Amino acid sequence: MAITRSSRAYTNNAKIVLVLFLVLAAICEANVVDDDDEFDVSEAMERAKADKADPSEKIFNVMKYGAMTGGHEDPTGEITDSNHAAFVQAFLAACHHTGKARVVIPTGTYVLGPVTFQGPCNNPEPLVVQIQGTLKAATDLSLFPGEGQEWFNFEDINGLIITGTGVFDGQGASAWKYRDPKTDNDAPGQRMPASIQFVNVTNAVMRGITSINSKGFHIFITQSQNIRLYHLRITAPENSPNTDGIHISQSNLIKVAKSVIATGDDCVGIIRGASNVSIKKVTCGPGHGISIGSLGKFENETDVRGIIVRNCTLIGTKNGVRIKTTEGKNPAHASGLIFQDIMMKDVKHPIVINQLYETKKDSIVKISDVHFTNIWGTSVSKVAVDLQCSKRSPCENVQFKDINLQYSGVESQVPFSSSCVNAKVGYTGSQFPPACNN
Repeated sequence: MAITRSSRAYTNNAKIVLVLFLVLAAICEANVVDDDDEFDVSEAMERAKADKADPSEKIFNVMKYGAMTGGHEDPTGEITDSNHAAFVQAFLAACHHTGKARVVIPTGTYVLGPVTFQGPCNNPEPLVVQIQGTLKAATDLSLFPGEGQEWFNFEDINGLIITGTGVFDGQGASAWKYRDPKTDNDAPGQRMPASIQFVNVTNAVMRGITSINSKGFHIFITQSQNIRLYHLRITAPENSPNTDGIHISQSNLIKVAKSVIATGDDCVGIIRGASNVSIKKVTCGPGHGISIGSLGKFENETDVRGIIVRNCTLIGTKNGVRIKTTEGKNPAHASGLIFQDIMMKDVKHPIVINQLYETKKDSIVKISDVHFTNIWGTSVSKVAVDLQCSKRSPCENVQFKDINLQYSGVESQVPFSSSCVNAKVGYTGSQFPPACNN
C-alpha cells in the first residue's frame, strides 16, 4: 500500500525541511573540500596538475630501481618480480625521504602482480606518485592471496597525490570467467582483486588516471578519510562482473568529480559506514548506475549518512540512482541522501529504493530523509519511480521535487507510472510520471 501526504501543511513543512537540509548539505560539502587545515587542498591540486616535479622535490624513478618494460608476461616471472621489487623499493625510498618526494613511473608498459605502497611516511608534504606508463596486472590469480590483497594497495598514508596520464590495465578478462553469476559477490572466492585500493589513507588526491578492465572493483576506498578523485576515466565491458567503478566503504569525506565511468556494475557504489560523500559531474554508462547499498549484509554495520549526488549524467544504465538493502543483520540507518540535478537518457530504472534486495525479505535497515530534486530525461521501463520499502521499517520523509521523466521504451500505449510501497512521500513542483496515489 502506498502512503502519501499531499496536504498544504505537509508540503510547507517539507519545504522547510528541504531548505534546512540543503543548508546542512552545503556545509557538509564545504567540509569535504576544506576538512583538514594541515592538508592544503589548493596546493595538492596544483601539484596533481603539474606534469613535472618542482625543483624542491626529489625524484624516485622506478627505472633506477630495476623496473623493466614490456607488454607481455614473462613465463619465468622475471619481469613481474623485477617490477614488484622496483616499485616497492622506489616507494619506500620516497616515503622515508624527509623532504618533498615524487615517485615516477615513466612511459612504457610494466607487468606486475599485487604491490603494496605502505606508510606511514616521513614527507612533510603529500607524497606524489606520478604515473605516465601503462601498468598491466598479472593474469595469474594464484599471485593474489585473497580478499584484502588487491592489485595496487595504498595503505596507512597521510598525504598522498596520485597523478599523471597513466593507465591501470587489470586484464580482467583473464579472471571474469571464474566468476559464478549465480553466486553472491561476497561468497568466498567470488570477489576478484580490485585494481586500486585505499586502506587507512587520509588526505589524498587522485587525478587524471585511467583504469580499464579491472578484475574486480576499479577503485576501492575503505577505512579512509578525506579522499578526492578527479578527472578519472574508468572503463570495462558492460557484461564484466562486479567491476564497480568506485566502491566506498567505512570512509568519511570522499569527493568524486568530473569523471567518466562505463563498467559492468555500479559506476559508484556506496556501502556500510560511508559518510559525507559527494559525487558531482560524473557521467555514468553503461553500468548499474549510482547506488547506495546494498546495506545490511554485515554484522554491526555502521550508518550511511550525508550522501550528495549532483549534476550527474546517466546513459543507458540498468539503474539510475538507487538505494538497496537486504533483510539486514542489525537495524542500521541510511539518512541525509540527496540526488539533485541529474539527467538520465534511456535508463531502465531511473529512481529506485529496493528494500527487498537479494533476500526478498523485508529489511530492518531504516531509510529516511531522502531528496530527489530536478531529475529529468528518459526511461525505457514503464515504472520510472519505484519505491519498494520495508513493511517492518518503512521509508520516511522521501521528498520529490521537479521530476520530469519521459517514456522511451518500445512498447506502445504503456501506462507510465510511479510505484510507492511502505513509503512516506512528499511532493513539490512538477511530477512526471505522476506522483503515487493515496
